[in-house]
Amino acid sequence: MTVPARRAARPSRVFTTALVLFAVGLLAVVAIFVLAAVDRQAPWLWGVSMALPLGLVLAVVSTVRTGRR
Repeated sequence: MTVPARRAARPSRVFTTALVLFAVGLLAVVAIFVLAAVDRQAPWLWGVSMALPLGLVLAVVSTVRTGRR
């Protein structure tokens, strides 16, 4: 007998939001380095860059929660 194929699970909204936050934070970090290379500053980017660790934590928590089901 063959085992039925497992359907691919759709990522949850929390996980999708976490990936978007991570991507925005990563772009902000890259922008900070690029602006520093051309001797410019954008202090507000430091606040936006905090989306990177927030997205990472949300993604890990979401993955762990869905893995325990």
